[in-house]
Amino acid sequence: MITEHQEELACLYVFGLLEGAELAAFETLTGQDIELQHYVDGLRETANRLAHIAPEVDLPPQLKERILNQVIVKTETAKVIPFRPMAYLGWAAAACFALVALWAGRMYTITQTENSILRQQQELADTTLRSLQNQSQSELILTAHELDDAKRQIAELNLQLQDQADLARFKIAPLTSLLGNSPEAIAVAVWNPDQQQGVLSVEKLPALAANQDYQLWVVDPQYPIPVDGGLFQVDPVTGHARIKFHANKPIKTVAKFAVSLERKGGVPKAEGPMVLLSQ
Repeated sequence: MITEHQEELACLYVFGLLEGAELAAFETLTGQDIELQHYVDGLRETANRLAHIAPEVDLPPQLKERILNQVIVKTETAKVIPFRPMAYLGWAAAACFALVALWAGRMYTITQTENSILRQQQELADTTLRSLQNQSQSELILTAHELDDAKRQIAELNLQLQDQADLARFKIAPLTSLLGNSPEAIAVAVWNPDQQQGVLSVEKLPALAANQDYQLWVVDPQYPIPVDGGLFQVDPVTGHARIKFHANKPIKTVAKFAVSLERKGGVPKAEGPMVLLSQ
């Protein structure tokens, strides 16, 4: 550890104020103490930097002549006073410490400024990175939503195409009234050949007597007589009915649908009058 006395000697050494035995002893000590040697090097570098900081001043041209005249006159009568370095020890140490403090202050200010600039640059880089991350996440979210929308649209289109293909296979036929007293009666029959079943919806058919039923018939060219599609009743007030029906034989091709008025429980072959018929 460097003592306070060694620090004072180091300041004098740097400014060339050590002589004789003190100079030799200090140089010997410096050669043996690495820490003291680094301290001396730091002081010398600080002194050199401060020398460059001070502005240059031009000396008056008459100064040299005036100084030489005074030296010549005083040399003849003046006594030689030996230089006593220890007399200036306090002044030199104070000057040395002042230089070190000035240099340290400047270095502290520069370091603080550099640290402030680095912090600002780091904050700017962090802000830019967060912005890029948010932008990337937003783009990914938008892309995911667009993909979901595209998938949903494709699925809906496939369903529409499938429905259209199914409808193309279905047999859909309107039935018109053959009753003179009820010409406004209408019906629609839809047949699904894959499932061998259908749906019949009728409107404004006359109400039936207790001993009567309406009977549906499916006309297929492969059979000599229409195929029985089942019995149904209608609402006595509105004449409305909606039923699911199955033919009692496999149907290959539907040519027509027909509805007849039969006795209660139906018949294997149409006997009563036809009330509805498809084209």
